[in-house]
Amino acid sequence: MTTALPHRPLTGIFWMLVTGLCFVAVTALVKYMGPRLPAAESAFLRYAIGLVFFLPALRAFELSSVTRRQFTMCGLRGALHAVGVSLWFFAMTRITIAEVTAMNYLAPIYVSIGAAIFLGEKLALRRIVAVILGLLGAVIILRPGFREVSPGHIAMLIAAVVFAGSYLLAKLLADEMKPGVVVLMLSIFVTIGLAPIALPVWIMPTMREILILTAVAVFATAGHYTMTLALAAAPVTVTQPITFLQLIWATLLGTVVFLEPVDIWVIIGGLVILGSVTFITWREATLKRQITPISNATKL
Repeated sequence: MTTALPHRPLTGIFWMLVTGLCFVAVTALVKYMGPRLPAAESAFLRYAIGLVFFLPALRAFELSSVTRRQFTMCGLRGALHAVGVSLWFFAMTRITIAEVTAMNYLAPIYVSIGAAIFLGEKLALRRIVAVILGLLGAVIILRPGFREVSPGHIAMLIAAVVFAGSYLLAKLLADEMKPGVVVLMLSIFVTIGLAPIALPVWIMPTMREILILTAVAVFATAGHYTMTLALAAAPVTVTQPITFLQLIWATLLGTVVFLEPVDIWVIIGGLVILGSVTFITWREATLKRQITPISNATKL
């Protein structure tokens, strides 16, 4: 009989703080790089460079027997994620860091809806109310009719939906395949999926841009690793609320470094969305049925 690992809340909180800093670093680097490179090319280079970090998983891939069905699901997930990453890179260079961070919190809300539609999950009244509040948070951020909804905002709305679809497929694959294989297959298929989109609009990257995208790959990989450490150390109900600090850090970064104006409605909307996600996560933990990812899990 296996013994459950003891919970270490402070350790989990620490690693989730590090995770948040890693993902804020990713957004800062992409923002700093600017929009010269097409979004699809930037995303392709990020994943192509990131493949290096998954080379140790090749052995696990060789020892596993991937069925045709699993291979197809991995391909579909890779295609979805490729679209989501391209949209994220596009949005990151066109709207504020705070807006991108706040709207990225929508992905877990869409996961909850998708789980009900495609996985047969039941939506209790309190969960439905939480989902509605989460969508209301998006309306608070966008305020259609009171401000311009730019292509960057639309890109992030679609990206959150696409990332949610990718996560739902990952949940299904995780029940059948080794985690290392799932991650490796995602990296391979996203790189392959982005290639035909990136090549027609290819612009020769400078050494500066390559170095920035290498750093993006390093911080993104590190963020997913430290998130795993956080979840291993403490329950998701402990680590989830820590993700709201990303919104504060992103707002400060945008204001101090990139001179972006502070929009109080973006902060309020982001907190409404995150509060909704936290409630859904708490309810699922209470029912011992985790479907909704923590806010960082759908990131690139």
